[in-house]
Amino acid sequence: MAKKSKSRKAAAPKPTASAGQPHYRTVADNRRARFNFEVIESVEAGIALTGTEVKSIRAGRVNIRDAYGLFREGELWLQNLHIASWAAGGPWNHEPLRTRKLLIHRSQLNRLAAQVGQQGLTLVPLRLYLKDHHVKVELALAKGRRRYDKRKRIMERETGREIARAIRERSR
Repeated sequence: MAKKSKSRKAAAPKPTASAGQPHYRTVADNRRARFNFEVIESVEAGIALTGTEVKSIRAGRVNIRDAYGLFREGELWLQNLHIASWAAGGPWNHEPLRTRKLLIHRSQLNRLAAQVGQQGLTLVPLRLYLKDHHVKVELALAKGRRRYDKRKRIMERETGREIARAIRERSR
């Protein structure tokens, strides 16, 4: 009697980060912040969250447009970060606009606090992302732009587009 050979398809490998490289997935991006503010420096920080908040973030139900960093009692907090309530959260659901604590090294915290206090700068979140299995926020130490600075930036961008268009037309 001949043996039946069991042919199984090899399972496709899951897409993972290459050896030692973390896997990033951007959940929310604050593109308007780069227009309204001049970014001086950016820093990565973790966020203290509850379970339902993490589930909502993974589903992409978050808005960072109006959020900003605030120093209070020697700690860094994130104000106005809107994380929508989780549909199946029940009585354990979170408050969508609660103030959330940012997790950052003490040396970075002291340096940022000194710069914000002395130079009149502000902390603006640029993006919210998942790094491996942790939720992180990229905070920017930024200076607000004036209206004429914004117009100048728009003009520079349009000039660059026109130059690129002219170069493309010439090369044809």
